[in-house]
This record gives sequence, C-alpha cells and structure tokens, in this order.
Amino acid sequence: MTIYDELVARGLIAQVTDEEEIKELINHGKATFYIGFDPTADSLHVGHFMALCLMKRLQMAGNKPSALLGGGTGLIGDPSGRSDMRQMMTKETIDYNIECFKKQMSRFIDFSDGKALMVNNADWLMELNYVEVLREIGPHFTVNRMLAAECYKQRMEKGLSFLEFNYMIMQSYDFFRLYEDYGCNMEFGGDDQWSNMLGGTELIRRKLGKNAYAMTINLLLNSEGKKMGKTQSGAVWLDPEKTSPYEFYQYWRNVSDSDVLKCLRMLTFLPLEQIDEMDCWEGAKLNDAKDILAYELTKLVHGEEEAEQASKSSKALFSQGSADNMPMVEIEQTVFSENGIGILQLLVEAGLATSKNEARRAVEQGGVSVNGEKMEDVKVMFLESDFAEEFILRKGKKKFCKIHLL
Repeated sequence: MTIYDELVARGLIAQVTDEEEIKELINHGKATFYIGFDPTADSLHVGHFMALCLMKRLQMAGNKPSALLGGGTGLIGDPSGRSDMRQMMTKETIDYNIECFKKQMSRFIDFSDGKALMVNNADWLMELNYVEVLREIGPHFTVNRMLAAECYKQRMEKGLSFLEFNYMIMQSYDFFRLYEDYGCNMEFGGDDQWSNMLGGTELIRRKLGKNAYAMTINLLLNSEGKKMGKTQSGAVWLDPEKTSPYEFYQYWRNVSDSDVLKCLRMLTFLPLEQIDEMDCWEGAKLNDAKDILAYELTKLVHGEEEAEQASKSSKALFSQGSADNMPMVEIEQTVFSENGIGILQLLVEAGLATSKNEARRAVEQGGVSVNGEKMEDVKVMFLESDFAEEFILRKGKKKFCKIHLL
C-alpha cells in the first residue's frame, strides 16, 4: 500500500487540487510540504494533533515537512470557523507562544540534519511595504471570489473586519514565499482552510507560471459532527502543565463507542490490519480498543513512561470492579433545566453530596471528576446528550457511581 492509499484508508484526505500529481510526489518522497500554525495560545492542542501526525507520517515516507509558525499572520487572526473576531495578541505574546510550539513539535517531527524546516512568516510579512503588496499581490485577487469563500461568507452577516479580510492574502503570500525560498511545492491543512490554500496555488501560478498543490485533511469530528478536543473544562492541550498526561489519557479513554475506531485509524500509527480486526469488537472489547487508543496517543505526546503511568492510574480508578459492576444511579430527566444540569446539583442528585454547599467544597478542593476528568469549575453544566455514553461521577477516592438518565 502506498502512503497516499494509506492516508485514504485512514480517512484523512478531504480535498486535493491535483490527485495524480500529489500521489506521485508523496509516494516517491518528492514532496516538500508545509502546514501553518498560528500561535493563538501557549500550547498546541488536540486540534493540531491531526496535522502533526500527518507531518510525521509523510516524513517517515521520505517527504520533507515544514512547520510554518504564524508570527505575522497571528497578528491578524484567521477568521475561518469563527463567528467573531479573534482577540488581538501582542507581538511579545506571539513570540512566547511560538517558543512553546517549537518544543512540542519536536516530539513529532525530526528537525535534525535538514530533514524538516521550521520557519516564521514574520520574517517576510513584517518587512512588507503596503503599497508594494497592493501593486504586486492585489491584482491577483478579486474581491468577488474572496467573498465567495466559505470562511468569509459565514462572517458577512455579523461583520468582517478589513483586518481579517487580508488573512487569505497573507496566507497565500506565505505559500508563494515558501515556494520561492525553500522549494515548497505543497500545502496541507484542515478542510476549513481550503479557500486560503487555493489562493496560494493560484498566486504561484499567476506570478511564477508554476504548479503548486494543496491537500486538506478531514477535521476530527465526533459522531455528532462536533469538533473533538473539547471538554467541560476547555481545550485538551498537549502541554502536560495545562492538560496532565492522565487527563489526556482519560479524554481518549472516554470517547464514544462510535468514534473509537475512527480515532485509531486517523491518529495512531498502528497497522491498519490490526485496527480492521477491531471492527467486529463489541461491548467490553470496545473498552479494550479505547484503552489502546488512549495509550498510543498518550505515548505519542508524552512518552511511554507517562502513558504507562496514566494507564495504571486509569485502571486503579476502577480497582473495586469494572464499570459494569459499578453502582448505578438513575436520574429523572425532569431535573434538567433548559441549560442542562449543573455539577453541584448532579452530585446531590447522585447522592454523593448532601447539599450544594458540600458539593461546591468538593469541586473547589479538586475532589470531583467526570469520566476521569477533574472538574474545576463549580458552574459546569451537562446536557442530556452528555449522558448518552458511559458517565462516571466520582467524589473523593471512594465515592463514585455510573449515572443513567430515565
């Protein structure tokens, strides 16, 4: 199986510009490709995970990855997938975030001996002259075509700032510069970046008369069509100081039955033949698949030692018996408000706290978890859909139960 065929079999590829040319390049290790990362926080998160795994896969197949850090575009903010304008960051914050990204990326990509590049687009974007950009780049973009892009259409009703409107041009110029300066012939990214990526291939064609290529990967969505990588407490980070290896492990251990095999295919490096054998697994065997998923991803991000420890801690959580033998509490759906049910009320309804004040103290002291994830906000709300899969509530070391809605 070629590397391109494997990407297809794993469900990774969404759209490509020129399939045959892209196959030829990546199957024969001729692709010099890049993926952009805007430093919007001081840690990469699960949303970046797919891109990093793709870079690792393609590097293993002999291709050369480039990680483009958005020191320049981060000052503008990508409007893709946003209902409002991103909070503007200072250059100092962006520079700090970039340094954090560099350390985390090195766990996935081998940057030694020129095997990969790490480039900051501030190196050229911050030097641009506005009038020169208008004259040299502006004629190659039509406003009509830009406004037709999905990333802009969804913002038009609420208002799209001129600042954000320039993002597509900046990203396209990035590809142009990477092509000229580093021989980068391909851009990869999330499927929500398609319009921006086409802008880059078109700019290279118009300015240089050369062909460049773009390929998007499917976004990591759960079976309900929602982006994965979010919990009640916020994003799932790759930085162990923001999301501990144990919490990271538990996130993947608690994915729904309908998502576990998809995640194994898209994110792990296990052979497809091994994953295909799990297609017929049901019931408790699916929990084994979740353990494999959680272990493999934790090992990839945090190392084997942390993965082993997280696995032991997870199993110790249920040392008094499996989840199947755990005490079950049934809760009437009538206790839910329009916004769901709060963690404090849930603890009381489940009989793990005698009052909301006791429940509040338990949460504030860090003694409450849901499916292994520590609850840190006393205002956390849960929807009925959160209880569709296994829902295990724990208070302290000895009080825990599985909750079922009536």
